[in-house]
Amino acid sequence: MVERMTGIDAGFLYMETPSTHMHTLKIAVLDPPAGAIDLDALSRWLVLRLDAMPALRRRVQPIPWALHHPVWVSDRPVDPRQHCFYHRLRDPGTMHELHEVIGRIASTPLHRDVPLWELHLVEGLEGGRVAVVVKIHHALADGVAANAMLGNVADQNPLGAPRPSPQVVDDHTPAPRELAWLGVRDGVARAVQLPGLLARTVAALVRLVRRERPDDTDVPRPVLDTPPTPFNSALTSRRSFSTLSLPLDDLRAVKSAHGVTLNDVVLCVVGGALRRYLLQRDALPARTLTCAVPVSTEPADRAPRLRGNLVSNFFTVLGTDQADPVERLHRVHRTTVEAKRVQQTLGAEMLRAWLEFSPPGPATVVMRLYSWLRAARWHPSPVNVVVSNVPGPRVPVTIDGTPMTDIYSVGPILEGVGLNVTVWSYVDRMNFTLLACPDLLPDLDELVGELRPALDELLATVREETPR
Repeated sequence: MVERMTGIDAGFLYMETPSTHMHTLKIAVLDPPAGAIDLDALSRWLVLRLDAMPALRRRVQPIPWALHHPVWVSDRPVDPRQHCFYHRLRDPGTMHELHEVIGRIASTPLHRDVPLWELHLVEGLEGGRVAVVVKIHHALADGVAANAMLGNVADQNPLGAPRPSPQVVDDHTPAPRELAWLGVRDGVARAVQLPGLLARTVAALVRLVRRERPDDTDVPRPVLDTPPTPFNSALTSRRSFSTLSLPLDDLRAVKSAHGVTLNDVVLCVVGGALRRYLLQRDALPARTLTCAVPVSTEPADRAPRLRGNLVSNFFTVLGTDQADPVERLHRVHRTTVEAKRVQQTLGAEMLRAWLEFSPPGPATVVMRLYSWLRAARWHPSPVNVVVSNVPGPRVPVTIDGTPMTDIYSVGPILEGVGLNVTVWSYVDRMNFTLLACPDLLPDLDELVGELRPALDELLATVREETPR
């Protein structure tokens, strides 16, 4: 089966350069009864369940002369030796040593001639635990799809554990001439849609201009409202990784006390940590830091999706110019509410529709030239940081009978945006995971260490308001 990549999926390929790696990381910490997991056995178990994760069977097939977006094909059996790797920490390995290994894993791109994923088994973690690090290209799946893939192979899958089955490959992969013809055909069909998309875009912009806006809240404009920070510049290929778990009940207590959303609390905690971190280094801008928040545009009643991207972004503030944590929280809340209204006015699918028209060849050349010139040093960044919040499993998960004690996830960093914060909930905690470029932000662990004090600031206001 040959399937055309969507514009948004292909866009993650076009954005990739030697210094910008567009993969995401999913890390499961497991507690095997025997204290060890055999890599070969794990590889065989995974390969036999690829039907439950079809995205992991597909590789990218470019179109001749870049006439259209690439296609997905699954014309070869997946060879575990090309995807599965082993690491051993010094006994007993600490979480800090695991972070260093994950940083090195994140620092190398995925090979385009095989399906875009890797699995790294890391043994030697204290307590006899092991970590399974899955590196998967963003073109394959967003956070919601990756979460669904995890649920599809977990033992608690309500549909039952996937049955082991041999790999099935396509009988036919089009020849270059056929791929070129398909590209031209699909390109003509796409061009017919352009006038309608242009008309819808103009209408949405008119609605945006005419709508009433609150006097006390401005949604940040990418680039124009982004202040400079040390981590907003051109990237190198190196990556650093760190994570911290915070009790879900603590964040919920702040949410309930102040009448905001859980996502508002997450953004405020990140803003408080960044304010503390930058103040200590005399690098806090006078204006508030801004952030992009990826959000799923998938209908709530849709069946779980196991591949692809259905995401949009809204832009909000982190309130780093506010010393008072309550004022910061309510400013984040007001701005986020307004940012969501702006997104709804424009239409969540507007960006995805325009990305269908991104030209593969020029887009790739421009991004590689931009990265090679290190041009992100020359202008303000689109935003200061990317912050994602993805709901994870609400009950403890086991995989092939092995308990999963924790799960972490983090998305990529971008040229000019050298910090990504991804939050995945697991049972009773929120796991804050950060990925950065150490040549821009050399002490990531110290920034992570400010997350707990930032939450404590907010919890103190809850206790003050609680009647005695």
